[in-house]
Formats: sequence, C-alpha cells, structure tokens
Amino acid sequence: MNERLRQEISAQLDELREANTYKRFLTLRSPQGPVVEMEGFGEVLVLSSNNYLGLAAHPAVVEATKEGVDRYGAGTASVRFICGTFQPHHELEAELAELVGTEAALTYASCWNANEAVIPSLTDENTVLVSDELNHASIVDAMRLAKPARKVIYPHSDMDALREALVGCEPGQRKLVVTDGVFSMEGDLAKLPEIVELAREHDAVVIVDDSHGTGVMGKTGRGVAEHYGLLGEVDIITSTLGKALGGAAGGFVASSVEVCDILAQRSRPQLFSNAIPPSVACGALAAVRVLRSEPDRVERLHASTRAFRDRLAASGFEPLPGEAAIIPIIVGETAFAIELSRKLLDEGVFVTGFGYPVVPEGTARVRVQMSAGLEEQHLDRAVQAFEKVGHEAGLLVA
Repeated sequence: MNERLRQEISAQLDELREANTYKRFLTLRSPQGPVVEMEGFGEVLVLSSNNYLGLAAHPAVVEATKEGVDRYGAGTASVRFICGTFQPHHELEAELAELVGTEAALTYASCWNANEAVIPSLTDENTVLVSDELNHASIVDAMRLAKPARKVIYPHSDMDALREALVGCEPGQRKLVVTDGVFSMEGDLAKLPEIVELAREHDAVVIVDDSHGTGVMGKTGRGVAEHYGLLGEVDIITSTLGKALGGAAGGFVASSVEVCDILAQRSRPQLFSNAIPPSVACGALAAVRVLRSEPDRVERLHASTRAFRDRLAASGFEPLPGEAAIIPIIVGETAFAIELSRKLLDEGVFVTGFGYPVVPEGTARVRVQMSAGLEEQHLDRAVQAFEKVGHEAGLLVA
C-alpha cells in the first residue's frame, strides 16, 4: 500500500471522527423487517429502511428467490446480448411496464445504472438537460456523464424557472426534463401535473425517477403518476427494485418500446454490466404480484404514515410537510443529527441522521421512513423514544 495515500486518507478519516460525522455501519443478524436483530443492540425497531411494503422478507418473495436460484443458478455470468437473457427478466419487465403504465421496461443492476443509462443515451450535442436542483445523486452523476448542448438546474419545484428554461431553448433542440418523483431527503413530491403540462407546451420529454414512489404513491402503489392521475402520461420512468419491490437489488427504465430498444442497443450499463441475477428477477416479480394482489398494503402504509406524522407533530416536533412515506425532521447541524440517531438507537429505534454533503449545511435531519409492516405497538414505541430523546436533546420543551 502506498504510504502517502494511507496517511492522507487516515487524516481525512480522523477529521470525520473529530467532527462527529463519521458514519457507523451497523450489522443486522435477521431479515429486514419492522424489527431486526442488530449486533450490539439486540432487538431494534427499524424506521430507516426503504422496505416500504414490508416485502423484503415476505414468504412469497423469499420462496420465489430460492426457486430462482435452484432453477437458474447464481447469476447471468455475462451481459445479456452476449450470453442470453433469462426468462424471468422478460416476465419481470413486462409486469413492471404494466405496473407503471408504459409500453415496455428494461432492467438494470440498479436505478443508479438505469439513470446513467437513459440520460447520456438520449443526450447529444443538440439536447438541453433541465433538472431540479434537489434531484438524486444518480441523476447528478448521469448528467455529468452526458454531453448536451446545455444543462439547466432550476430551483427546487420552481415551475416559473422551469418554464423559463424551456422557453430559452433553441428551435429544434431536444429537451429532457428530469425530476425525482419523491424527493428522498425532503419527502415532498414533484409537481408532476405542472411539469407534464409545461413539457407538452414546449415539446419536451419528461423523465421521472420514481424510486421512492413505486409501490408507495397512488391508491394502488403504481407511483407518483398514479397519485396525480397521470398514468401513461410520463415519457420515461426510472425506478428501483431495491426499495418497495422486495428490497433486493436492481432498477429499471420504463418507456416506449423504441426507447427501451435503443437503451438495450446503446446504453453502456446494459452493454458492459451483468444483468440482475435471475433469482433477484424472480423475487422482484413475486413482489410486484403481491403488490397488485394485496392493495391493502399500500392503504396500510398511507395510514401509518399519516398517523405517525400527526403523532410527531402532537409531541412538538415539526416534520417537513409531505405525502410520501418519508418524514424528515430538520435539527440543524450534521453532528447533532448523527448524535440524535445514536441516542434513538440506544432507545431501540433505528433511524438515520443525515447531514452535509447529503443535504445543505445547517439543514441536517433525522429521516423517518415508514413501512406497511409497522404495527400500532411499533408506532407507540417509536413515539415514546422520540419524545424521550427530544426532551433530552432540548428539541422539545415542557
């Protein structure tokens, strides 16, 4: 190991520790669920997981994954166009397209890969990329890889700024408007009706990363488009299999047949990276089918989210407003947010503190994420822990 590099990296790590912003990586000894066994802490209530529908350990999802391993083996061993595509990939992609209201879908190793596939692949020197300033890091990195004529970053959910950006495009330019469906650190939704209307007015393409909306938003969990009554009206949707849809791994692009075909032909993450293992495709397919057959899971998730948000507010906290299953509580500095999460974990509640550079300095937060697997006694336990830690930390008075 190069000694100079070792010393420089060690100094950077020491700075993180001294600032109390060094991240701990905790070890689970049980399946992901509302309650887990955590090394060093015992039984812990989970309020920091993307397991929105409680499907990560659902028997049907687990069994389908096992059967996938038995039938198709451990993995694909290469990329799809070289060594073939497995049947579960085709079945999953067809059901994902049906779920989110598009003609076709194409799976990737992650939604990060999906974003890095679709944005550069649809961008050339005659393209203008228009992006919300709070879009996910995967969109930011995908835009860095793209080589458009111009990039425009508009203030968060500022529709006047979006309109101005579209008006400012030259005639004949391809215009790609990119937005999160649910903004993961804020818990708010994209103003999709206005975005779609502006895109139609200016002949622009709308790309929505709905990773925190798929399985969560809408009456039946079909995403932010369903929530707004816009199923089939969004040009391109990217999303993940690693959150509500089983929680394992993988992502996808859903769009027209032509868009998915050109991505299969040209996108680098498709051409140079293995497909998701067939077993993961089998598990995700089972998760989609559970979602479609058990819509009460979505109803339960919505009810628990409303109830917990109301109970936090009644206790004196001020969570950011929103309709998603993400409930952020702004606390100020990064070290304070991390310390709060540590204190909550000592009380048996696993919830993560986020700070700079994930969010702007001074806006560090504790982010609660709800799950359909949480029951009323779990919410009672969580509220008690939040109230105790809130009083001890000076966030709550009286």
